[in-house]
Amino acid sequence: MLNTKQQEFVDHAIKKFGSNELTTVQLKEANANFGCKYAPQWLIKNNDFKIGKSLFKLPTEGDYTPSVKKVKKGETEKVLTTKAPETQTVSEAAYVVSSLTGNIVPQKDPVFVSFGNYPDIKSIIKSKMFYPVFITGLSGNGKTMGVTQACAENKRELIRVNITIETDEDDLLGGYRLKDGQTVWQNGPVIEAMERGAVLLLDEIDLASNKIMCLQPILEGSGVYVKKINRFVKPAHGFNVVATANTKGQGSDDGKFIGTNVLNEAFLERFPITFEQSYPKPSVEEKILISTLKATSKDDIDFCKKLVTWADVIRKTYFDGGVDEIISTRRLVHITQAYSIFGKKIKAIEVCTNRFDDDTKNSFMELYTKVDAGASAEQIAEQQRQSDISSQMDDNDSESDDSNAI
Repeated sequence: MLNTKQQEFVDHAIKKFGSNELTTVQLKEANANFGCKYAPQWLIKNNDFKIGKSLFKLPTEGDYTPSVKKVKKGETEKVLTTKAPETQTVSEAAYVVSSLTGNIVPQKDPVFVSFGNYPDIKSIIKSKMFYPVFITGLSGNGKTMGVTQACAENKRELIRVNITIETDEDDLLGGYRLKDGQTVWQNGPVIEAMERGAVLLLDEIDLASNKIMCLQPILEGSGVYVKKINRFVKPAHGFNVVATANTKGQGSDDGKFIGTNVLNEAFLERFPITFEQSYPKPSVEEKILISTLKATSKDDIDFCKKLVTWADVIRKTYFDGGVDEIISTRRLVHITQAYSIFGKKIKAIEVCTNRFDDDTKNSFMELYTKVDAGASAEQIAEQQRQSDISSQMDDNDSESDDSNAI
């Protein structure tokens, strides 16, 4: 006897094609009505239903009644009765299912401003060539945003996967899942991207362990053999891989990016190109903040300029080793959004810098008061230089006094 799901398929297929003898292509087309890409495995793997090359006979009630065949033996006819095969219920995975439906092209961000490597990334995405890209840079400087908007502008489908230390082959390629009481194979994001010819974005790739080595053949562009379902998947035209990271896959020596790992050299070697993403120039960052405020129906160009000056001074001090924290472009956007909500500039800065320790937060707030009073980045830098000189002279005098005392 057929189970409920199998009977529903048989009834639909016969109704659709008006026959119970169907080809593999027709079986796949009928199975699409149930959200499946392939012919039903319970049917095509049962030799009792196969009547020719790629031709199968659907099980109906008539197939299970005894059949009669006349045989001549000399002048005497004997009637031989053959027993129809019993239907077997197959317990193995019956379908290969997809969890992605409809259009997965990203939406254009109205406040996005092109800068840095974006034109090059856009050219690669537009070319539809298989050319893996590795993008590295500090947090919050628009690495992921650039890839997303390049796909949006070129109307390319994008599948984004956030990598963690726990990400493994099952997460990436797919695995067996329970669906409607049956064990089915569900494609992972990598296989989905390959079959759709989409862009695969591996976000925070440097958080991964050696479990992502299953991506080695995929990064060569030649396809991958999925051993769990005994199927070789070749990438469709347009498929590409883009990875983002805060490091270059060599770990983080300064401890700023805890959890990042040293990636396999052979794995990294399969990315032919690496972009080093830096923060936008002040003029570009101003445009981003002004656009963000305008999107909330606010207009305060002066505040945006002061925020950029403030962040610029902090970054220069950070790269000189003067402070341990940095203000990213993302945090500046957060501040402008907080300002649009609360309507108070100082409060917006305070709530968005509360994540830092008290000393850092207080120094950042003090620095902003100088910028807000009209000091330029050059003037603040000069004040800081004079302060460092004065501090060094005081240290020298102290050492001299200690020497004389001895």
